Amino acid sequence: MTAGRRPGAARPPRRPPVTRRLTRRLTLRARMALLTALAVALAVAVCAAAGWYLTRNQLYHELDRRLGASAGAPPGPEGPGSPEGPGGPGRGVQRMLGRQIEAALLDCRAEASTGTGDGRGFGPYEIVQVINAQGRPCTVPDAGSLKITAADAAVARGGGDRALHDGTGVNASGRTEDVRVLTFPAHTDDGTPIAVSVALSLDEVEGPLDNLALLLVAVTALGVLVSAAAGLMIARASLRPVDELTGVVEHIARTEDLATPIPAEGTDEIARLSRSFNAMTSALAASRERQQQLIADAGHELRTPLTSLRTNIDLLLRAEATGRDLPAAARHNLLVSVKAQMQELSSLVGDLLELARPDEAEPVLQTVALHEVVDRAVQRARLRGPGLTVRADTRPWYVRGDPASLERAVVNLLDNAVKFSPPAGTVTVALAGGELTVRDHGPGIPAADLPHVFERFWRSPSARSLPGSGLGLSIVARVVGEMGGTVALEPAAGGGALARVRLPGTGAPRD
Repeated sequence: MTAGRRPGAARPPRRPPVTRRLTRRLTLRARMALLTALAVALAVAVCAAAGWYLTRNQLYHELDRRLGASAGAPPGPEGPGSPEGPGGPGRGVQRMLGRQIEAALLDCRAEASTGTGDGRGFGPYEIVQVINAQGRPCTVPDAGSLKITAADAAVARGGGDRALHDGTGVNASGRTEDVRVLTFPAHTDDGTPIAVSVALSLDEVEGPLDNLALLLVAVTALGVLVSAAAGLMIARASLRPVDELTGVVEHIARTEDLATPIPAEGTDEIARLSRSFNAMTSALAASRERQQQLIADAGHELRTPLTSLRTNIDLLLRAEATGRDLPAAARHNLLVSVKAQMQELSSLVGDLLELARPDEAEPVLQTVALHEVVDRAVQRARLRGPGLTVRADTRPWYVRGDPASLERAVVNLLDNAVKFSPPAGTVTVALAGGELTVRDHGPGIPAADLPHVFERFWRSPSARSLPGSGLGLSIVARVVGEMGGTVALEPAAGGGALARVRLPGTGAPRD
């Protein structure tokens, strides 16, 4: 356990990496330009490094070829400096330096010696050196000296064909320098094996490579700067539609004007985002319009019962204040009217709460016996229409839904049938195979009114004098739609209206 931390204590939030914190502070335009510059820098650096290594290999190959060709052994399958060639190994050097080699072997010394030469070396070589059979270096006068390696000594002892490597040596002028060394086998006139090392200065390679490296670095830096500038311009041009979109969205947020269109041109991602914003603002505008219409309709529907309530209560209070009691029949009628208006208000508020429930707040679904719900609703309908005949024929049917909402929807259907039925009329209710039908023998519904019967607060002209808020059928449509069913209202044969509700389910309860 970490010292100083109590058991169960919350761990401190982990801070994001430094690079992420830095990039978060940059604008999207700056990040795009930075990424473009980094990508170009990486590509240019890879190309520059590859070019430098290819050039280096080519220069070294040319240097090795010169060493092998000058030694009288042209490059063979094994590479430059192969000892096999016309005249035997190293014959070209031996013909050119025969006396100097013999003198070096007679007076074998490792230090550079000065002879009668002019200090410019022999032929194309910077340094020439002989290695005797014992592996000791023997310098040639006016030809410098080399630091031999184990590979060079092995060639002198007959243990190798050649040795090609980088090394250091002192040239005829006494200057120490880096060289490319080729050691190949040879022999004296009496057949004694020896080795001859020839060397060329690496300045011929390193100098051009250094200059090339500087040039490539400069080109890379210039490419990065140019790519950063180009990336910034490209990012600015690419993000111009985003800036325009941001401006329009900020205007909408500031003014709450959802009717402002957002330009959407082309088929790219920005145009798609703009069209999505337009669809969103259109949906919000439609939602706001429905909300305002709901508030206006609710206020209109609430005004009538509230006005009637206030009038009746004012009459009761005035009679109480003046001391003149109302007749018992009139007082009873007023109280009955107040009760009816209170019930109408309660029903209207309940309907409004049901419709105001958001769609995402889905009720808890469970298995519901629809035939039992219909039977209970039929009993309530008989109480509300005492002079009517309500016939019911229900078969078992089980659905998945919210019991309270489902019962409210069925009661609304039956209330609608009771309200429009004539005195001593008949209401027929049937449930079979998942289809619920409710038929009345009232005035029916005109064809022009059928598209509007499930709208909120809509009432036909013939029903405006009847009690109700116009919310009952809209609640039915919502509940049935949430359960995956359908509802329709149509004229019935012989007069009246027929409501059909189809709900998915089974004839037996599910476990």
